[in-house]
Amino acid sequence: MAIILRSSDPLLSRIHPQPQQIDHFDHLPDSILLLIFNNIGDVKALGRCSVVSKRFHSLIPQVENVVVRVDCVISDDDSSSLLSDKPRSVAAATPFSAIFRLVFKPLQALGQFLKRSSSASSPSGSSSPSSLLISGGGGDDGEIEQGGVTHHSPTQVLKNFDEIRFLRIELPSGELGIDDGVLLKWRAEFGSTLENCVILGASSVIPPSKNSDNSDTSVDLSSSNTAVAVAEDNGSIPESFYTNGGLKLRVVWTISSLIAASARHYLLQPIIAEHKTLDSLVLTDVDGQGVLCMNRDQLEELRVKPLSASSASKRTLVPALNMRLWYAPTLELPDGTVLKGATLVAIRPSESKKEVCDVSWVSSAFNESYGVAAKMLVKRRTYCLEMNSF
Repeated sequence: MAIILRSSDPLLSRIHPQPQQIDHFDHLPDSILLLIFNNIGDVKALGRCSVVSKRFHSLIPQVENVVVRVDCVISDDDSSSLLSDKPRSVAAATPFSAIFRLVFKPLQALGQFLKRSSSASSPSGSSSPSSLLISGGGGDDGEIEQGGVTHHSPTQVLKNFDEIRFLRIELPSGELGIDDGVLLKWRAEFGSTLENCVILGASSVIPPSKNSDNSDTSVDLSSSNTAVAVAEDNGSIPESFYTNGGLKLRVVWTISSLIAASARHYLLQPIIAEHKTLDSLVLTDVDGQGVLCMNRDQLEELRVKPLSASSASKRTLVPALNMRLWYAPTLELPDGTVLKGATLVAIRPSESKKEVCDVSWVSSAFNESYGVAAKMLVKRRTYCLEMNSF
């Protein structure tokens, strides 16, 4: 008969004592742990890490690379619907009428992490109307509570980090409500005001699969390309561009993109003022519709130079602008994608001292196939426009 000794048997424990469990993280230096935390980046994940141990809690504030992913965007004028499931189409329409709040879904660990900054901050501190909100915890300034869940501003949450150098904030979607199939992307750089902006748009995008599956379409595209070549040779945009509303649509795209960019810039003021260690700040969206970038020099300029802002519309004022426009009725990319009504707009302030003819920054504004599209468009004839401050 076999005798089985279980691990809980006292006799077995005396004969083969259980090895003491070792926490291998205790043997890692702080520099290695910080390297791991910097690769994690996500503010919610870092919030969870901070409640694992006292050591983790003391190291998280030293993280230099932080990513803040926002769950929903709402209007500051619509505080009653702060926690409601607002349809995406409605949320996309708010940036032109009011400032945003950025709201994060509940996260208990993040709320506990917030207690660090709550106890350290002065009682008189409060978030500005343009503050961004995150949920978890409760009871402090800069918070809104509903249904037992407290929503904090990212400005408040980021106060837990003392040495941020690289900050990336991602909105859940682009602000501009556009029809399905329409392409609209922008990239802007700001200091205390707009420094440059590049906008890429197309009235429709035909994927490579549809081109290869439809031989008739291929024939039509071939003829269109021939027409484009002729237009390029004689250096003119087709007359239909002016008569069928094409130019008017591009103006709307341009103004809408500039308003969205200036509204994002306005929101970032409290974060930039608080974190003087920042080397890079990017405010983008999951859709990849718009990207606002600021480097160290631009961030410092905003801190020392007064911001020209519109208090009524809650955005940074846009200065008088010089614009350069490139257009192609049909643009076929190397991967087979076809852009109908492809348009590229490069924008700089009228007072900019940078060389007007330099378009290298324009062609490098976008990645992958859209970067290729920009490089193809800048080889075409350039049209110059001007726009007053607004």
